[in-house]
Amino acid sequence: MKILYATSELAPWVKTGGLADVSEALPAALHGLGADIRILVPSYPAFKAAYPDAPMVAAIPALSGQLHGAAIRAARGRHGVPLYLLECDAYFDRPGNPYLGPEGHDWLDNGFRFGLLSRVAALLSGADSPLDWRPDILHCSDWQTGLAPAYLRYRSAHGPQARSVMTLHNLAFQGIFSRDMLHALGLPDHAWAMDGVEYHGYLSFLKAGLQHADAITTVSPTYAREIQTEAEGMGLDGLLRHRAPQLHGILNGIDTETWNPAADPLLHARYEARKLDAKAANTEALRRETGLAPLADRALIGSVGRLAHQKGIDLLPGAIDALADAGGRLPAQFVILGSGDSRIEAQLRDLAARFAGQVVLRSRFDEGLAHRIEAGADYFLMPSRFEPCGLNQMYSLRYGTPPIVRATGGLADTVTDADAGRHGTGIVFQEATVEALAGALRRAIALWQDRRRYRALQRAGMTGDYGWKHPAAAYQAIYAGLVSGQAAGAGTA
Repeated sequence: MKILYATSELAPWVKTGGLADVSEALPAALHGLGADIRILVPSYPAFKAAYPDAPMVAAIPALSGQLHGAAIRAARGRHGVPLYLLECDAYFDRPGNPYLGPEGHDWLDNGFRFGLLSRVAALLSGADSPLDWRPDILHCSDWQTGLAPAYLRYRSAHGPQARSVMTLHNLAFQGIFSRDMLHALGLPDHAWAMDGVEYHGYLSFLKAGLQHADAITTVSPTYAREIQTEAEGMGLDGLLRHRAPQLHGILNGIDTETWNPAADPLLHARYEARKLDAKAANTEALRRETGLAPLADRALIGSVGRLAHQKGIDLLPGAIDALADAGGRLPAQFVILGSGDSRIEAQLRDLAARFAGQVVLRSRFDEGLAHRIEAGADYFLMPSRFEPCGLNQMYSLRYGTPPIVRATGGLADTVTDADAGRHGTGIVFQEATVEALAGALRRAIALWQDRRRYRALQRAGMTGDYGWKHPAAAYQAIYAGLVSGQAAGAGTA
């Protein structure tokens, strides 16, 4: 099985979220199962620095429309997976992250930048590829590669080509551009249709991928159901219901080597499920590192992630106020690591100032501190309004740090409420409200004080299987069905 995996991010070099982690881990797992998989990713400055001598294996002339020419350079990533680095300095050799400039605004030519990535992905997957290697499957991720299945469909007369899979990591980001981009990107007039790339008078990269891919996957079974509803479908629920027979919810895994409390070099003390007493040293060290008061009689609750409305972290100030007694004393401490929405960040800074020594905000991301929060916190907070999969709750489960989550998407699929008895792994609440979050925090704090029940909750989470073996096998089954010509029926895994 030959697979071309096209992505706009790849950990550890270029990362804005979970897409980068999945783009590294899933191909590595498939490679380990024997697939001939190669990753196509733009050659951002981080790749140019990491692979200064990567040989050019193909020159891509200026393609149809107004897209620039490019080159493909070959390298080898972590875990031995081959990389195809798409080199076009005019598009990709820039400061900032893949989508935003240093000032935090979208690059104005993002349509061309990721149009080129999609176009080259389709080119390498067809009979006119400049490479000798041809994939059986083109696997695309999110809007940045969403046009690739459309390019394949509209060029189907050019000879044999790969079947396509489109993975949704977050439906909220859709790659919407003006109609003028149709010809600029080299798409034919007949692509401008309801069953093409047109979306309410605009060109949508993501809609194009969902319309034209041979199979669609998303990153948890619950999210696959949620996005077919008007409430969670972000305007694409009708299309997703139409394509339900080709839609699969496959829960992400995590890198269990990087996220392993028994071997993590970033921790103050290493530990495992049978030796959980050593975890306390990480809690004490986390208090010292972040400036929290040394209050061992209070639960320590951590959070790591984007400060965004989606993540529900804006509910926390109200919930903490509800927990405080008349003297401003809290029954727990909180450490928050993240950046994002300036309004939410200001609210959290005010909260930290009012509850000095009890609430701490660190707004500059620090990978080491993220690991130490996972290990040192007594609970990990994820009150998301929606969460396609989520990875931090699985890191937390593995680290014996029970998650406090709202029942949505992958959070609902991975965390079982403590009231389920011996199967419980965390605290689950239903409504995205201050009152519901405050209630969940009170429940968590009360349970933490019952050391026997709390230890059972920790150990139940640590015994779960959060690796990529089973998700990778589910993807293999979808690929095999497409290559054999069988329709990929709806399902979850």
